[in-house]
Amino acid sequence: MNGADRSYVDLSNGLEEVPIMILQDRQPLPKFQYCADNVQGAGCAVDPSEVNLPGCTCQSHSCCGDTCSCLKVHGPAYNRDGSLINISKTDAAYCDPVFECNAVCTCGDACSNRVVQRGVRLKLEVFSTGTRGWGVRTLQPITRGMFVCEYAGEVIGFDEARRRQLAQTPEDNNYIIAVREHSGTGSITETFVDPGMVGNVGRFLNHSCLPNLFMLPVRVHSVIPRLALFAGRDIDAKEELMFDYSGGYRNQPSCEPQSAQRGGDIQASRTPAPQRKACRCGANNCAQFLPLDLSIIN
Repeated sequence: MNGADRSYVDLSNGLEEVPIMILQDRQPLPKFQYCADNVQGAGCAVDPSEVNLPGCTCQSHSCCGDTCSCLKVHGPAYNRDGSLINISKTDAAYCDPVFECNAVCTCGDACSNRVVQRGVRLKLEVFSTGTRGWGVRTLQPITRGMFVCEYAGEVIGFDEARRRQLAQTPEDNNYIIAVREHSGTGSITETFVDPGMVGNVGRFLNHSCLPNLFMLPVRVHSVIPRLALFAGRDIDAKEELMFDYSGGYRNQPSCEPQSAQRGGDIQASRTPAPQRKACRCGANNCAQFLPLDLSIIN
């Protein structure tokens, strides 16, 4: 903010509770439509904004796992004040489904089971990394287990995801992420989110082979999950925020695909076009190439 040509603007244009800062400098701002939540895209039969999940009838200030219908099956995902996700639930080889209280629930807005739906509450900045394009860093310390942001955008169908990916050139950035949830019955639920043209701050998160964020599908109002990113460890102010595009998390917690026993596993993959692209995350365990999932285009 030194000089007339250096000023910060809110990338979200007021759509987030806390502004998403970006330096309006000599580099042009990215061209896309900001949306705080998922929107219905081509090939998606369900509008993500519609409420199609049942709600609880709790009258308390904050729901309790023993009485709340939203929590009875899977148990509370968050701690008592809703500030942290229960990391122990994600340490196993599977990830329990997370269901938050929704718009038809009778509990209050301050319920501890309402976290992801409240949106970004941390001070984040989109910045130019130089060699890796845009990135996101935090302007404040983040505690392990805190919700950071969603990976939100157009929810599209498989055929549309395939069409878009095949249309890309090696120079294009691909933002499509495919999340596959494996249930204990052997069924697989697929969700495809593309924030390339319509998306939120999550579209700027870079890949790392040693990330500080991990992704979990969280269902709020709709059967379509919201792809929520949580801190996998304590994160310092000014540190870049990154997740593993393949859906894994080194060390812990881990949501890498395993044989489903109960609840469900997730496998996430944000991949480039069919050509392998170099990974520049700089981690000691760097795989040298970005994750590549060919299942959409094969």
